[in-house]
Amino acid sequence: MQNTRTANMALTFSDEQAMILDSAKSFCRDRSDISAVRSLLNSKTGFSSETWSDLVSLGWTGIAITEQYGGSELGIGSTVPLVESMGRHLLSTPYISTIIASQALQRGGSEAQKANWLPRVVTGSIGTLALLDNEDWGATATSCTLTADFELQGTKVMVNDAAVADFFVVLAEHNGAEVLVLVETSSLPSDSLSDKILIDETKRACNVTFNGVKLSEAAILPNSEAALRDSRLIGALLTAAEATGSSAAALDVVVSYLTSRVQFGRLIGSYQALKHPTVEMLIATDSARTLIYHAASVVDDQPLNTDAEIACRMAKAQATDALLFTGDRGIQFHGGMGFTYDCDAQLYLRRALWIQHQYGDAQHHRLHLANLLLD
Repeated sequence: MQNTRTANMALTFSDEQAMILDSAKSFCRDRSDISAVRSLLNSKTGFSSETWSDLVSLGWTGIAITEQYGGSELGIGSTVPLVESMGRHLLSTPYISTIIASQALQRGGSEAQKANWLPRVVTGSIGTLALLDNEDWGATATSCTLTADFELQGTKVMVNDAAVADFFVVLAEHNGAEVLVLVETSSLPSDSLSDKILIDETKRACNVTFNGVKLSEAAILPNSEAALRDSRLIGALLTAAEATGSSAAALDVVVSYLTSRVQFGRLIGSYQALKHPTVEMLIATDSARTLIYHAASVVDDQPLNTDAEIACRMAKAQATDALLFTGDRGIQFHGGMGFTYDCDAQLYLRRALWIQHQYGDAQHHRLHLANLLLD
């Protein structure tokens, strides 16, 4: 099999990204220790409204939004260190959902749509992308329709942070083409949302029924095709960044246990049977980190090119596998205790099982990478 393409392997880490990472590390560490994480597992929203307000005050919701709409215009790549830190501390907020939805608007929306909603996102309004009609990220069509008289018909499943969203960007079929439409939460009937129970208890999602929602032609994003493609890739990159942070945290939990647990008169970390897979966890996590920051180097505010697509898909495939491996070994290395609900290691395996199917699992992305990289 012949390699027919060499991808752009640029890897930069700007001063802005470094400052954001330093700020994010301290913020996430202070706001989301493991006790805080567990205290929110049974809450309705899954996150602290005070933490969200403080996050907004720091300007993080406007990092990737252009200056004319009140953002700081640092680019989508600058959100990667933020999301990695959130993943490392299991800090769950509607941040990722909102960034993806706002990117869809910024890349594909009309001037009126952007002027109306992007400044609101900067000041804390929450958005989310409603893509799936079923649980297949590889689906090539949607059953949700926008009729000729601009009425939505259909249900979207597993819509992240739907219960707290102020607006939805919804994938629908209209006049034989896929379009993204902007739907304000206020236009939905009160019984439109159905909560879903997720394996990752730090996350929240709903099925959302859009049947009978009346819109106008102005609700359609004019550049839907490019916005849809870019949003899927940006979603893959941001979930990869979150997975990478969680993988690093899972590794920390493993190392802490291996260097404190004594069995048969020795620290269990002294046994080669545990040393070797721990090194494999480190290599897998560092590889994922390299790939997410490579992707952060090549994505920008322009329509994402082939290099950016390759980078985002590689990052998601590697980060998915890394977290799944570290999460699984974290359970196994803790022995019988690892299988209990009280063991913190299970939080990372739950995150791994949830995150691998967000914006496509490793197999999904490698299938696309084969077509991009190999003859």
